[in-house]
Amino acid sequence: MMGILNGWFKKGVAVDLGTANTLIYVENQGIVLSEPSAIAVDSNTELPIAVGTAASAMIGRTPQGIRASRPLKHGVVAELRDATLMLNEFIKRAYQQSSTLRNPEIAIAIPACITSVEKIAIRQIAENAKASRVFMPYESVCAAIGADLPITEPTGSMIVDIGGGTTEVAVLSLCGVVVNESIRVAGDEIDDAIRDYLRNEHNLRIGHGTAEDLKVRLSSAWSNGSDNDSLEVFGLNMFTGVPRTITITRAEVREAIAEPLCEIVGAVKRALEKTPPELISDIQERGIFLVGGGAYLQGLDDLISSETNVPVMVAEEPLSCVAAGAGRLISDPHFNRVRDLCRAA
Repeated sequence: MMGILNGWFKKGVAVDLGTANTLIYVENQGIVLSEPSAIAVDSNTELPIAVGTAASAMIGRTPQGIRASRPLKHGVVAELRDATLMLNEFIKRAYQQSSTLRNPEIAIAIPACITSVEKIAIRQIAENAKASRVFMPYESVCAAIGADLPITEPTGSMIVDIGGGTTEVAVLSLCGVVVNESIRVAGDEIDDAIRDYLRNEHNLRIGHGTAEDLKVRLSSAWSNGSDNDSLEVFGLNMFTGVPRTITITRAEVREAIAEPLCEIVGAVKRALEKTPPELISDIQERGIFLVGGGAYLQGLDDLISSETNVPVMVAEEPLSCVAAGAGRLISDPHFNRVRDLCRAA
C-alpha cells in the first residue's frame, strides 16, 4: 500500500466504532465491512460465537451460557473485553479483504464528549487488535470530510452527526473545529422514548428490537400528511403479563420521540449561537449537513430547518460518512494539516 506522510500511515485502516454499527475502511479499497456493533460470547470459555449481524439477531434470544450484547454505549466502551473481541473479529474480516494487511495503523473516530478514561479504553481496543499505531480523530471532522465539505478552506461548514449513542454538532473552517456541541442523545434514546411511550400510554412492554423497527418504519420528525399510517405492535401487557397487540400511528410515534429530537435541535441551536458571524453567513448559504443513521429519520431536516431558519440537507450515504472521511483523512495528502491538528489534540 502507498506510504502516507513519509510512512506515518503505511497501511491505513479507519474504523467508525459506533454504538449501533461498525464500519471499517481499508486504504486503497474503501469500506470493506459494515456490521452491527454486537457480539455473542460463550460465557464459559469467554470466546466469541458470533459478531455483527449474526450476533445482533441473537440479542434477547440467547439461552443460558451465551451472552449477546452491544459492547458500546453512547459511542464509547461499556464492556472492554467484549468490545476488544468484537473489533478483533472485524479486523480479521478486513484482513481477509486485503491479504497484504498486517499490523495496520488504525484511525478510530471518537466523539468529542469522550472522557480521558474512555479514550484510553478505545486506544487499548485498537492496540489489542495488533495496531502498530493508533490515531483518534473526532467523528465530526471525519464526517465532514466524508460529506465532502470544504473544511480546509476559510469558510464555515456545519455538520450534524446523529449516531446510535451520540449526536455531534460541529462548525469547521481552515482545517479545524471552530465550534463543537456533543450530546449523548441519539438513536438509542429515540428507541428508549418509543418504549417508554408504549409502556406509559398503552401499558405495553416491548423489546429494543421492536422499538428500533418502529423507529425505522414509522417514525417522523415532521408531519407530511401521513400521520394516520400505522403498524401493529406485539408486546406484553404490563398488568396481566400476557401477550397483547395494539395499533400505533405515525403521529403517536412522533409524539413519543419529541423529547430526544428537541435535545438534538437544542444542540444545533447552541452551536449556531456560538458560531462567529462571518461563518454563520457561510452556513446560511451552504446549509447544515446531516450524517449518521439518524439522518434517515423522516422529516428531521425539515424540523431542524424550521427551528433554525437555515437550509438543511442530508449528505449522500450518511451512514458511511465517518468511516469514509476517516479513511480519506489517513490516506489523502490534501488533509495533512487536518491530520496534524487532530494528532496534536
